[in-house]
Amino acid sequence: MAMSSGMIQTGVQIVLGIAIVVLAYFLYQSITKPYDRIERQQRITEETRARMENIRTALVDYERDSASYPDSLNLLLQHVRNDSILSARQDSVFGGPINLDSLLYSPRTGNRFQYAVNDTGRVETYVLEDPDTDDRIGTLTGDPTQADAASWE
Repeated sequence: MAMSSGMIQTGVQIVLGIAIVVLAYFLYQSITKPYDRIERQQRITEETRARMENIRTALVDYERDSASYPDSLNLLLQHVRNDSILSARQDSVFGGPINLDSLLYSPRTGNRFQYAVNDTGRVETYVLEDPDTDDRIGTLTGDPTQADAASWE
């Protein structure tokens, strides 16, 4: 009788030990999964904003060369590809190499950035917007203090 009672006690301890390990695993997952998701979202936000800043750099260069902003992002992309300084010295101009094929698209969903130019006022302005968030650079109101200003800065 004492032998079977000891075996039952050992069996219960093994089952409880396994239950503790399983519950610890689920507790670990419940803590780390949301944190990983938040880190991923922050990484994508930083990448999106970096692409928008690269487009802003190219827009400023285009405006400096032609005294106006391009009518579309396709013209801007063509300018970057044809400009010897922008294409050859990407590290110094953009802070690192850029992929021109994906430059105009948001890394969040792959949607193209939205771009518009206001050339009706005294000061020409533009707005570049991420279609997936409220992030934007510039303004269409003609306010020169908001030209080239990012919403997150």
